Amino acid sequence: MKHQKLLTVLVSGIVIVSSISALFGIFSSDGPGKFVYESIRGEAVTIYGFGIYKHMSFEVAIQGIAQDIITLFIGIPALVISFFYAVKGSLKAQLIFSGATFYFFVSYLMYQLMAMYNEFFLSYVLLTASAFFVLLLTLHSLNLKKVQYAFSEKAKTSFGGIFLILNGAAITLLWLSIVVPPLMDGTLYPDGVEHYTTLVVQAVDLSLLLPLSFLLGYLLYKQKPEGYVYGSVYLVFLSIMMTALLSKIIYMGFNGFHIIPVIFIIPILLAFSLTGAYLMLRDFKAQ
Repeated sequence: MKHQKLLTVLVSGIVIVSSISALFGIFSSDGPGKFVYESIRGEAVTIYGFGIYKHMSFEVAIQGIAQDIITLFIGIPALVISFFYAVKGSLKAQLIFSGATFYFFVSYLMYQLMAMYNEFFLSYVLLTASAFFVLLLTLHSLNLKKVQYAFSEKAKTSFGGIFLILNGAAITLLWLSIVVPPLMDGTLYPDGVEHYTTLVVQAVDLSLLLPLSFLLGYLLYKQKPEGYVYGSVYLVFLSIMMTALLSKIIYMGFNGFHIIPVIFIIPILLAFSLTGAYLMLRDFKAQ
C-alpha cells in the first residue's frame, strides 16, 4: 500500500479526534436545557439545550448523538480493521477501507456545515480534510484494471448497479418532494429548515452524493473498471451511512417523533446496501 506512513498518521488522527468528538457529542450535558426559539422566519423551533449540540434543534441534535454512537462503535472499528489488512496488501480491505473513509468524509462534512458552531468546529474541519486526503491517496494508489480482474466473474455487479441507480432516484424524489412544493405555492421555506441557514443534508445529497450514486450504479451495471472499484467503495460507504441513519430514526422514535414510514424504508435500503456490498466482495479472488 503506497504512502503507508502518511496514511498511518492521518488514520490515527481520524481515530483519535473522531473518538473524542463522538464521546463529547454523546456525554456532554452542560446547558440551559430544552427551550423554544423563534427563528428569523418566524418558526417556533425546539432547541436541544444540552452539551455541544445545545444550540441545535432537538430533532437534529438527537440524530447527531445517534450518529456519534454508530461512528464510535461501527465506523471507527471498520476503519481501523480494514486499514490493518489494507496495509498487509489486501485489495478487498483497501476497498472496504476506502468506503469507511468516505463515511468519515461525508459525516464530518455535514457536521461542519450543519452543526451550530461549537467547541469542536476545528475538529470537524480536521476530520473532513484528513478523510478527504486519505480517500484521495488510497483510491489513487488502486490500479483499476488490477482490481477489476481481482473480482470473480460471478461478482453480482447488476444487483449493486441497479440498487445504486434506484437509491439515487428514490432519495432524489424524496428531497424534491420537500423542496419543490414550497417553491410552487410561494411559501419558499420547507419546515425542515428550522433555524438553520439552508437544507444542508439535501444540498450535499442532491449536488454530490446522489449524482455519484447514479453514475457509479451505471458504471457498475455496465461492468466498467471504475464501477467495480468506486461502486464497491460506495456500497460499503452506504452500508455504514444507512446504519447511522437507522440509528437516528430509532432514536427519534424513542423521543416521540413520528417515524412512519421511514422506519420501514431505511432498513430495506440498509439491507440492499449490505447485500450489494456483500455480493460484490464475496467472490473477490485472493491475492
